[in-house]
Amino acid sequence: MFEILLPEGVTIEDAIVVLAACSSLAVVTLVWFALLPADPGIKRARFLAQQRQAMRAGLTGPLRRRREQSTSSSFMHQVVNQLKLMRSNQTEKIVTRLTQAGWRSKDALVKYLFMKLALPFIFGGIAVFLVFGLELYDLDMMRKTLACLGAVVLGAYMPDIVTKNAAQKRQEKMRKSLPDALDLMVICAEAGLSLDSALSRVSKEIEKNDPELADELGLTGLELGFLPDRQTALKNLANRTNFPIMRGLVNTLLQSERYGTPVAHSLRVISTESRDERMMKAEEKAARLPAMLTVPMIVFILPPLFVVLIGPAVLSTMDALSGI
Repeated sequence: MFEILLPEGVTIEDAIVVLAACSSLAVVTLVWFALLPADPGIKRARFLAQQRQAMRAGLTGPLRRRREQSTSSSFMHQVVNQLKLMRSNQTEKIVTRLTQAGWRSKDALVKYLFMKLALPFIFGGIAVFLVFGLELYDLDMMRKTLACLGAVVLGAYMPDIVTKNAAQKRQEKMRKSLPDALDLMVICAEAGLSLDSALSRVSKEIEKNDPELADELGLTGLELGFLPDRQTALKNLANRTNFPIMRGLVNTLLQSERYGTPVAHSLRVISTESRDERMMKAEEKAARLPAMLTVPMIVFILPPLFVVLIGPAVLSTMDALSGI
């Protein structure tokens, strides 16, 4: 029946071979495009353009509230606005900590304040249900009360702990990649590029290896382009990163902006200092290693070693004594 539909001189076997070749070609093409690495430059350029528009809107006009997409986010906004949590004196400090952790959106502040309010009740309710409701642990009334209070305190400090850990991990990643970025900045400065162009160029070069530092340098390059005071942009970089080498870099760039001094030599010195600091931290960790391995060696290595070495002698002695 199928032979009627085929052209003259073409058999079913030939048609099967052609279809198999086409399907194989299609599969290879799909796999090729799936494994083809995406160009991060297009995505990053779009992201930086959106940030630039948002910053310009914040500088030139009043902020407009964005329409919330999810029900949970709108509920968080309603709770935070009704309780007026964003009018607290600690709001600026919280925004600074969230920025250091890499969370710069307004929703991050709202989520932080909502979690700061809700987690004590959530943790406390779970603790009361487990301790008093299910009675998982045989404790007296005083210990049960202390356990519930401890859960409430843990819930109250959980957002701070998460934010601090995220900021420390981010700072550590930037600190490790900063020497290479400084070397690139030295090359750009000696080539005659301006500061904002050098930061943008370095940001593009290191975005695959260290997206955190690339994000900060790229944002600083954008701020240098449209902020009325260039020193404010550099101070914002120091506040967002908040570790010593970056503060030294910012002070050097501020001095260069103020007095017009050459920045290439200073950047080379800071790069050398940052490499020395990274080497010293590595040596410090290596020096702590023997002390850290002492307890695992005593607990996990010495008992099997004693069994292997002394075990045969003990068994031979027991056999000899049993024969006597």
